[in-house]
Amino acid sequence: MSFNTALTGLNAATADLNVKSNNIANINTIGFKGSRAEFGDVYALSTFGNSNTAIGTGVVLNNVAQQFNQGNLEVTNNSLDLAISGNGQGFYALSPALDTQQVIYSRAGAFNINRDGYMTNSSGQYLLGFPVNPNGSVSSTALGGTSPIRLPAAAGVPQATTEVDIAANLPSTAPGFDPLVTAIDPTDPTTYTNSTSSNIFDSLGNESTLTYYYQKTNVDNEWLVEVYINEPVGSQTRLEFGAGQTSKTLTFDPALGGALDAGVTPTETYTFSGLSSGAVDLNLEINFAGSTQNSAAFTILDTDQNGFPTGRLTGLDINDVGLVQAQYSNGQTVNIGKIVLADFPNPQGLKQIGNTSWEATFASGDVRIGEAGTGSFGLIQSGALESSNVDLTKELVGLITAQRNFQANSKAIETNNAITQTIINLR
Repeated sequence: MSFNTALTGLNAATADLNVKSNNIANINTIGFKGSRAEFGDVYALSTFGNSNTAIGTGVVLNNVAQQFNQGNLEVTNNSLDLAISGNGQGFYALSPALDTQQVIYSRAGAFNINRDGYMTNSSGQYLLGFPVNPNGSVSSTALGGTSPIRLPAAAGVPQATTEVDIAANLPSTAPGFDPLVTAIDPTDPTTYTNSTSSNIFDSLGNESTLTYYYQKTNVDNEWLVEVYINEPVGSQTRLEFGAGQTSKTLTFDPALGGALDAGVTPTETYTFSGLSSGAVDLNLEINFAGSTQNSAAFTILDTDQNGFPTGRLTGLDINDVGLVQAQYSNGQTVNIGKIVLADFPNPQGLKQIGNTSWEATFASGDVRIGEAGTGSFGLIQSGALESSNVDLTKELVGLITAQRNFQANSKAIETNNAITQTIINLR
């Protein structure tokens, strides 16, 4: 029996060596969780045996338990590299394929964008995310409502300009024109006092220029302004507002430091049809609020508009709560989804399936999903990776201990062999 007892010791030492060797081999594996061999002693007793005199019959490997403590975070400056930080709890939820309901879990956060625009890891598994509303809030937190995170089309949808703000300071000392004698003529600088311009966009994303011509009249504190549009193709055209009106009258109150007179309506809706690009007609609400008239030179105080052109995808941003946002060259940001985090009552009950991935089992308990930064889930750090949690120094010392255990059990077999041989040689 002593041979078998020592043999179980050899097997246990071998298992311990294998576990530690696997830990060391994966010292540089992203998201790897080290394991620990756990052993139990063996006693063979009959039904009415006396446990006080029972001699053990060796050792058995009870379990290889993974240790889910967090590894160190390594900064990579790649926005698609993700690490779960904070209290460190949680796993990424991944789908092995687009046409399956299977979900696997991982701590390895090295992701990329595949040819179809999906966020995947190096094994081609798809990162799952919650659907979000335009403001970034989650619209569904059920696991069945999640889907692989996919970047939208490479071009951002344009938006036609509908609101324009233009505020200028007009010089009070400028000479006045008689508007009945001198009409504003964009081709003749002697017919207007000052001019400026701003850009707008049509529904197809084409850019046009609005030019504002200011003419000081011979009436105190009164100015006329006309707005012209310059399309990329076509001549300069004057815009109309109201019932075919073209000249907007601005009057200023000297008692208010040259601010717009209280009786002036600062906004007008200008229209323009027949764009050369074929886009829908323009309806521009131009707001002159904030304009002033004083002794200073002609100065643009404010200019703004709410349109933007077609954009191309320029980057991806993932914040600490896992909100994935696509950034476009036209300055727009689109919320795509929010990364799903999963946790289990007993993570050590998860089934290892390779590639630093696990599957849920009965022993692990039912999966609990949520958003980063809520409940027990950690935050997501973009531009970093979680390295292996293996302590190399500790494992090397453990290797020496396992080797000594193997040698000791080998010595026990050698001793048993010598005793047996002595018995055989008795005469």
